[in-house]
Amino acid sequence: MSRAAPLDAAFSALADPTRRAILARLVQGEATVNELAAPFSISQPAISRHIKVLEEAGLIVRRVDGARRPCRIAPAALDNLDAYLSMLREGLERSYARLDRLLADNPRPKKEQR
Repeated sequence: MSRAAPLDAAFSALADPTRRAILARLVQGEATVNELAAPFSISQPAISRHIKVLEEAGLIVRRVDGARRPCRIAPAALDNLDAYLSMLREGLERSYARLDRLLADNPRPKKEQR
């Protein structure tokens, strides 16, 4: 598996608004598939497929609690995304710093007065 594969899987999972809503709900705490399905007008099997995508992307984990299988956000769910976004942010900051230096070294010529 390439280093980009987990990042690709996470971004792909986050591309769907239903999966983002599921994650937003899980921020409040654990929930079962039925609890996660309640606010949606789609079937429980469809929610289960969304949960599977989120789980395969490493964004959520499930545990067995008797007959229940509650889901929760994975402890390191955002680590790869955070690292990637930090790398992009640092690159942009370096680019802006270079632009600032270039502009400071080359002041704009004054317009001719009429």
